[in-house]
Amino acid sequence: MKAIVCVDNNWAIGKNNDLLVRIPDDMKRFRAFTTGNVIVMGRKTLESFPGGKPLPDRVNIVLTHNQNFEMKNVVVAHSLDELKEILKDYESKEIYLIGGDSLYKQLVPICDEVLVTKVDFEYDADRYFPNLDNDEEWYVDSESEEQTYYDIIYHYINYRHK
Repeated sequence: MKAIVCVDNNWAIGKNNDLLVRIPDDMKRFRAFTTGNVIVMGRKTLESFPGGKPLPDRVNIVLTHNQNFEMKNVVVAHSLDELKEILKDYESKEIYLIGGDSLYKQLVPICDEVLVTKVDFEYDADRYFPNLDNDEEWYVDSESEEQTYYDIIYHYINYRHK
């Protein structure tokens, strides 16, 4: 499994159930990686999508403790063990963990790779991704040249689990 995320200099990822920044090329990159594959998310992440609907052309898997939650075109898991069993059915496809912060904290340790868009800024935030730079289990496998979108400077950094 891979995680994909956009973070700021403090590894912040969101505020008030929304992204901190929207960079068109980063959104295209997200679509390119996840389309035709499996995405794993929490219920609040799903609710943050346009219309609160699952993303098209992907298998949308939602982990939630809400036993009554169901939605068309969404596979629902109610525990980490149930999620792991469900994921066994998708071994041939790429699986991407897409948030939110609680799921990242629980599942990043079992990911093989994390695809990070690192924005050179510090936003006001209330949700964070684990800081991979301070975790000796992870190393930078590759880093892009500096990218810009108006006054936003960012890099694509791929981290690999040791």
